[in-house]
Parts: sequence; structure tokens; C-alpha cells
Amino acid sequence: MNIQEQIQEYITSQPEPKRGDMQELHRITLQVLPGCKLWFLDGRNSENKVVSNPNIGYGSYTIKYADGTTREFYQIGMSANTTGISIYVLGIDDKTYLSQTYGKEIGKASVTGYCIKFKALKDININILEDAIRYGVKVTSEN
Repeated sequence: MNIQEQIQEYITSQPEPKRGDMQELHRITLQVLPGCKLWFLDGRNSENKVVSNPNIGYGSYTIKYADGTTREFYQIGMSANTTGISIYVLGIDDKTYLSQTYGKEIGKASVTGYCIKFKALKDININILEDAIRYGVKVTSEN
């Protein structure tokens, strides 16, 4: 099964209305990042134990570690959680930026250093979410 098929299987395995919201977020993210690299992480570690929720990833950037090593990873992530959906905006050094810049305007969402978590798409301002995604992509593309 290829990555697109894994992503579709993951989205369609979600109950409504989360399934529809995730399908719409997938479409929106692909519009913001046309032609981006897609990722699917099933949430399992090397011992095949579940350690996180599955994640859909979009884009690609290089993470630079303090010891000089690097690793490729996605710029934007999406995951279903028990109460809704999480959007991950990765690679932002300032861990207060997302909450300070988008937290008040985004609507009914919890905004942390790299995660925007909400119950349903109808609860948030999609334009503000798109702005946060664009910002994250811009920052990681410059590094």
C-alpha cells in the first residue's frame, strides 16, 4: 500500500464528523503545499509498539541536532485524537509564537508551541489555520 492509500485508509477509518473534517483539512493542506512530499506514520516504534497517534505529514525539512546530525521530517502534520484533530506546525524555534500570534483569533482551539488542537473544523477560523500553516512552511523552508 502506498502513502496516499495509507492516508486515505486512515482518514476513512475515522468516525463522522471527524472523517469529513480530516478530508477537508487534507484538501486544504494540499492546496497550501501543492506537490509536497506526503508522509504517513502509523504511530508504532521499531518494536511495533503503538507510541503515538498515526500522523499524516506534509512537506519536508531538515532537522539539525546539537550534535551536528540531521534528519528529514515533515513540516506540517495532522492527527486524529480522542477529542478531535491536531495540526502540527513543526520547526518553529519560538515556542510561544503560534499561541501568541494565532491563539486568540483561531477560535475554539488549544494552541501550544507546535500544536493546534480542536474538536471540529466548524469551531475554528480556517483562514487563521491556513496562515499558521503557511508561516510554519515559510520558516522551515528558510532554514
